Amino acid sequence: MSEIKVTVTFRHTQPTEALKRYAEQKIHRVGKYFSRPLDAHVILAVDAKERQVAEVELHAHGGMILGKEQHQDLYAAIDLAIDKIERQIKKQKEKAKLKRRRSNA
Repeated sequence: MSEIKVTVTFRHTQPTEALKRYAEQKIHRVGKYFSRPLDAHVILAVDAKERQVAEVELHAHGGMILGKEQHQDLYAAIDLAIDKIERQIKKQKEKAKLKRRRSNA
């Protein structure tokens, strides 16, 4: 499990410690897929009353993974964005594993 440096930015909404802590906690869940330290930037924005957006940029050694989701609830948007990033990470890891198997054969 790697260490993750998380920065949280709020746009068009009041910054709350609870939202910041929730986003950081969810980001740390992704750390189990990496062995090197990571940087993550979370942007929480309110575009309209019913459209709240969570955007997560994960900077992993040499690449960037982006997850952006919108929902009526900001907590749900964070969950959806993290789930999207986890799917992308698993897909990349699986591709790398298949590539290694093919090169060894």
